[in-house]
Amino acid sequence: MTNQLFDAYFTAPAMREIFSDRGRLQGMLDFEAALARAEAAAGLVPHSAVAAIEAACHAERYDVGALANAIATAGNSAIPLVKALGKVIASGVPEAERYVHLGATSQDAMDTGLVVQLRAALDLIEADLGKLADTLSHQALQHADTPLVGRTWLQHATPVTLGMKLAGVLGALTRHRQRLQELRPRLLVLQFGGASGSLAALGSKAMPVAEALAEQLKLTLPEQPWHTHRDRLVEFASVLGLVAGSLGKFGRDVSLLMQTEAGELFEPSAPGKGGSSTMPHKRNPVGAAVLIGAATRVPGLVSTLFAAMPQEHERSLGLWHAEWETLPDICCLVSGALRQAQVIAEGMEVDAARMRRNLDLTQGLVLAEAVSIVLAQRLGRDHAHHLLEQCCQRAVAEQRHLRTVLGEEPQVSAELSAEELDRLLDPAHYLGQARVWVARAVSEHQRFTA
Repeated sequence: MTNQLFDAYFTAPAMREIFSDRGRLQGMLDFEAALARAEAAAGLVPHSAVAAIEAACHAERYDVGALANAIATAGNSAIPLVKALGKVIASGVPEAERYVHLGATSQDAMDTGLVVQLRAALDLIEADLGKLADTLSHQALQHADTPLVGRTWLQHATPVTLGMKLAGVLGALTRHRQRLQELRPRLLVLQFGGASGSLAALGSKAMPVAEALAEQLKLTLPEQPWHTHRDRLVEFASVLGLVAGSLGKFGRDVSLLMQTEAGELFEPSAPGKGGSSTMPHKRNPVGAAVLIGAATRVPGLVSTLFAAMPQEHERSLGLWHAEWETLPDICCLVSGALRQAQVIAEGMEVDAARMRRNLDLTQGLVLAEAVSIVLAQRLGRDHAHHLLEQCCQRAVAEQRHLRTVLGEEPQVSAELSAEELDRLLDPAHYLGQARVWVARAVSEHQRFTA
């Protein structure tokens, strides 16, 4: 398994295992073993050779360091691996060595091995998305009526609810889960074209072998090889980019709500979590940082894959190579963000009292719209808006609560009773369709999950 200093922070261990050096080797070796079985079924390879090839197709039998050095001169990972595979087989069953990699090309092994890895990665991502969506659904329902100030342009606006904010994230995740489900059959396909994509080396056995190989690997046989048509991979990367962006939005909002000046919601606490090397009082949003970091890094990686799409002729020089680390890195970053998002969503600490106090920081101004709309029906829109604007300016200038100023304004008191003013300036009575939005997002989640 690859060890990197920041892996534990930015990547889920299960995803790093999928894209470890041995994980990559095993993907290619799975292709080679399946190819031998498929060609034996088509009569191209003696069944006696299959067992020897299968026995050699285990990644732990190969020296990763030696293969890495060989890649530097070979130009890809399949060439030295196939050579090493042949040597292992020849050392035990020499006559079986001639049937290794028959009719295939390096890119067949690498791309199909990658698709096998991506299937495992997709399963992991879909499972983590489902788990996170379940948690957000529960939290959104629990806080459907928990009011907090809405913020536009980073300034106090009208009230919303915490449940409504969480439901927004939930809705995005449901759409991403739908996208991943839709692309799955396009992504999980065999790559098998031989030297230039025609499978000429296999003659009349080409299609029977391709069909059997796809069946062996539980992949779909596409309409043709896709050596230099990379839209499938780029589509997957693009959806992961959307996932990263939505998680980044979640992380950004959490970090802003954790600011000292807001103090409304916090990541779960744990010994040593979010501390500072010099300031003992600090409680930093270390989970949110992973979400924001992934959302910042993934778009650039996705753009690399887009830039690598115009691949020349039947095999690319450099553009294909640019993909090799890029897509795995995207998967790893998204997996890490999903893991941290689950921790935040599951254990978030909500300070509803602080939310309520912050709603009153502007002394009723965030509810001026509520009063204006009611007065507009009685005094006319322009007059009501101008009147409320004057009252708000007076409240700010005199540092008084808007309720007091409105109660002293004859034009307002003539139209609205004290009870009406109290109700209009109560945040809990100006939450609009917040509960409806929560119910709809949860319903969509449940419908997709069912």
